[in-house]
Amino acid sequence: MEQANSNSDQGSPAPVDFRTEPGRYRHWRLACEGEVATLTLDIAEDGGIRPGYALKLNSYDLGVDIELHDALQRIRFEHPEVRSVVFTSGKPKIFCSGANIYMLGLSSHALKVNFCKFTNETRNGIEDASQHSGLKFIAACNGTTAGGGYELALACDEIILVDDRNSSVSLPEVPLLGVLPGTGGLTRVTDKRRVRRDHADIFCTISEGVRGQRAKDWRLVDEIVKAQQFPAYVAERATALARGSTRPTGARGVALTPLERGDDDQGYHYQYVDVALDPNGRHATVTVRAPAAVSARTTAEIEAEGANWWPLRMARELDDAILMLRTNHLDIGLWQLRTEGDPRVVLDIDASIVAHQQHWFVRETMGMLRRTLARIDVTSRSLFALIEPGSCFAGTLFEIALAADRSYMRDAEEGDSRVALSAMNFGPLPMVNGLSRIAARFYEESAPIEAAREAIGKLLDPASADALGLVTAIPDDLDWADEIRIALEERAALSPDALTGLEANLRFGITESMNTRIFGRLSAWQNWIFNRPNAVGPSGALKLFGSGKKAQFDWNRV
Repeated sequence: MEQANSNSDQGSPAPVDFRTEPGRYRHWRLACEGEVATLTLDIAEDGGIRPGYALKLNSYDLGVDIELHDALQRIRFEHPEVRSVVFTSGKPKIFCSGANIYMLGLSSHALKVNFCKFTNETRNGIEDASQHSGLKFIAACNGTTAGGGYELALACDEIILVDDRNSSVSLPEVPLLGVLPGTGGLTRVTDKRRVRRDHADIFCTISEGVRGQRAKDWRLVDEIVKAQQFPAYVAERATALARGSTRPTGARGVALTPLERGDDDQGYHYQYVDVALDPNGRHATVTVRAPAAVSARTTAEIEAEGANWWPLRMARELDDAILMLRTNHLDIGLWQLRTEGDPRVVLDIDASIVAHQQHWFVRETMGMLRRTLARIDVTSRSLFALIEPGSCFAGTLFEIALAADRSYMRDAEEGDSRVALSAMNFGPLPMVNGLSRIAARFYEESAPIEAAREAIGKLLDPASADALGLVTAIPDDLDWADEIRIALEERAALSPDALTGLEANLRFGITESMNTRIFGRLSAWQNWIFNRPNAVGPSGALKLFGSGKKAQFDWNRV
């Protein structure tokens, strides 16, 4: 792993590994009892993912969220009987105090940003499961709930706060640290909870937070309950939410077997995904392979394949590859996206997914595909899809090309390049703005979308794909090598900061949602603030937190 890490930050720590399983958890306890799962946050103070800080007061770091992400996956796939999930704390008088401040103070800018992005995606995954999977979530805030702890609660369907004259909810980042809530707090307070702007302004600029009836009156929580009645009320609400779920009864879960990955100085290697690193060129080639043939068509056959069913295994592998590249290889600024295989096989698999999309396991697999592809959309890397003879950009895999900033399709004399569309390209795998990538590509204009829809199932040659507006350019054999080389070299010569801003502004077009606001507007401001001396300078609020010293601000507004 050390050789594979091309992170150029001076003194960068060992690579992060996102693989885990319940037997290795140090911070979460997962208990499933019938239709209700309970996730208890009981953080080990000495269990930080990096040395140098203690996770006091149920505060968390990236390692805590890696476990949470895994636990949510286990509930989705291994416990189909679960219909509602309760988050609570194993610590007395404190639910969660949010991201560990000393961890943030010790982290590089890149680690802070990657941490915030992953926690955002995990919180968004909670809401995704509520919207698409029939899972409902309750935050049983049995103590003080601050910062990222409140942001975790905000991702849930209901927030219940214990009414003990002491417990409050708060977003204290601005007054205490000189930064913004990093996991969508500002956006969810307005967009989701519809807290009035003046109330939100007060709430986000006082460190002590809001408790009791005022918290309910301001819509910061859904209910306040006395400590004696708290457990019974939470159980009652969990049962009530479970009654409205569309999750199956009597289904047998699918075990998420350990993800197999080979690591070497060349990159990362899975069964269906391969990552080849080119540190000198500052790019990586991500290749996704289709299976040789369709092996499962009925729901019984699909369930029998379980975690080895190609759509799920490929999605898990691609998800892990994205996270490894994004977190551990900061100087790899461009990803070349390739595919291999028979496009007709992928079209057949897509047909099975669409035919059985109401089956719980197929639905959860679609959710995994949806979240993995959305992770590509919000990744701050340049993305070029390269479509050549032998490629398999069809249906679900064509979504990878649609997620790219550019797609080059080789107009070859021998061995035709082909792309294909399926029903999976028209709704089941939306971006974080809620649109299909086809709809976003054409700004929801009906004519090009319908023209593309009429091509479903056809193997499109370069000229046809170009005419439909599905690819960026179709160089012929004579021009291919030079055009790709020049495109890569030009991209590598541009400012990474400017490219991150450019790509984030262009990818989602004219349609906004709560999630695009979190990943766009909020992330851009946080990225800027994390670089400012008022937060991270020698006398910045984040750097001095806990020292007893007062932050020294540059009072100029810029």
